[in-house]
Amino acid sequence: MKTAMKPAAFLAALLLAGPALAQTKAAPSWGPGADDAAFTRMLAASFKDKGIARIERLTQDETQSFCSDPEAAAGPAAADKRQRIEAANMATVKWPSDGKWLGDWKEGEKIAQSGRGNTWTDKPGEPNGGNCYNCHQISPAEISYGTIGPSLLQYGALRGGDEETMKAAWAKIYNAKSLNACSNMPRAGHMGILAEAQIKHLMALLFDPASPVNAKTGKAQ
Repeated sequence: MKTAMKPAAFLAALLLAGPALAQTKAAPSWGPGADDAAFTRMLAASFKDKGIARIERLTQDETQSFCSDPEAAAGPAAADKRQRIEAANMATVKWPSDGKWLGDWKEGEKIAQSGRGNTWTDKPGEPNGGNCYNCHQISPAEISYGTIGPSLLQYGALRGGDEETMKAAWAKIYNAKSLNACSNMPRAGHMGILAEAQIKHLMALLFDPASPVNAKTGKAQ
């Protein structure tokens, strides 16, 4: 003769079984087509070439693909791959062709202020802006700036101008992934956004003692 389980005993058994049930529960379905392959096809079907904006921009290289899974990219198991990707990006850095690091800081300020370029309405060969203020505080006189990146006030005054410091700053502008595989900073030189002369102007903005970046009134951070 079967006996009914008392409510209290049934509740206890259910609680004990909870972890096991959770382990066997199927992953939630987001519906048909909700996977990486379907998303990639959707992107390819949703865009087309227009002007200088080409469809190949949607194709990720190894660095972009690696960093598109931030949880895996930041994990200890990915440490070796991060180092390999950083080394590969460092190998793309083209150093100043004439050995000179600095250009004109006034031109660098114009580049830092400009976010123009690389849209379908731009003409081939037109110079792009650096859009630096979108992420950084640079000149103490500028009150409209982003905070995704660190403040650059007193950048050169604090670091000096030795060869190692110059190389690190140049590499960061040319290809930020060379120092941090998943940096949010665009690979300005590597991706053809900025030309060598423009990078020199930005370097002058950071290091020239006459630049507002290094003004003594600038509050270093």
